[in-house]
Amino acid sequence: MYTETAPQVHEEILAYYARGEEDARLREGGAPAGRLEFWRTQDVLRRLLPEAPARILDVGGGSGVHAEWLAADGYEVALVDPVPLHVEQASRLPGVTARLGDARSLDAADASYDVVLMLGPLYHLPEQTDRVRALAAARRVVRPDGLVVAATINRYAQLHDLLREERYFVPAHREWTDAVLAEEGRHGYHDDGFFTVAHFAQPDAVRAEFTDAGLAVEGQYGVEGAAWLMGGVEEWLDDPARREAVLAASRHIESEPTLLGVSGHLLTAGTRRT
Repeated sequence: MYTETAPQVHEEILAYYARGEEDARLREGGAPAGRLEFWRTQDVLRRLLPEAPARILDVGGGSGVHAEWLAADGYEVALVDPVPLHVEQASRLPGVTARLGDARSLDAADASYDVVLMLGPLYHLPEQTDRVRALAAARRVVRPDGLVVAATINRYAQLHDLLREERYFVPAHREWTDAVLAEEGRHGYHDDGFFTVAHFAQPDAVRAEFTDAGLAVEGQYGVEGAAWLMGGVEEWLDDPARREAVLAASRHIESEPTLLGVSGHLLTAGTRRT
C-alpha cells in the first residue's frame, strides 16, 4: 500500500530517532513531560475520533505508541513512518500494519481512510511548502468529511522548557533558543541534549496551513497546557487520582485561545469538506 522508496528526510532527524528513545519518552515519561503528552493526546483523540471500527492512517506514527491503543480500541490502523527502526517496532504490534513512507507523498488511494493522524511529521518539515504538501496529501487520502489531526510544537516550547530546566542560564543554550525565535521557529541541529531539525509553529499559522491544504479547521487543542511547566508534574502523574485531576484541569483550558501557545504541543483538527 505504501511506497518502499526511502523518504527524503534530514539525516539528523533519522539519526535522532534511530536512537530508539522516543517510545520510552512517551510511555515511561521524563522531560519534557512525555507521559503527560501521551495521555493528553489520547484523551483528545478519543473525543474526536469516529466510533470504531474505522480506518486510521497514522502518518509518522513512530514506533506505534498511539497505533497500539488505537488498534486495541477496535480501529483498523495502518502506520507509515520514514524511520526503519520505527517501522520494525510498529510492525510487531497486534492489529497494526507498518511500512516506510513519506508524509508528503502518501501512496494510498484517494478517500481510502476515515481518519489521518499526523502526530509527528509537520514539526520535522522546516519548509512551509512541505508542510502544506503533507496536509494536502492527508486531505487526498481521507474520505469526504473525514478527520485529519496534526500535532505541532509550539513556537515558545523550547524557551519554556529550558527555563523550567534552568538550562536557559547556560549562554550557548540561551543563544540557540533565542535564535529559534529570531528565525520564526526554525530549529537547527545542535548536540548537547537538544531536539533535532524542526519547525516550532504559531497556532494561527497552523490554521492557515490547514486552510491552504484545503482542510476546514474544526478545533485546536493544547496538549500539555500549562501543567508541563510545573515542577511536580511527573510525580503527580504517578498518583492515579492526581493524574486524573491534571488531565481534567488541562481539558478546561485546552482550547482557550489565549493559552494555546503555552502548551508544548498543539493538536489541530480539520475535515475534508469536498
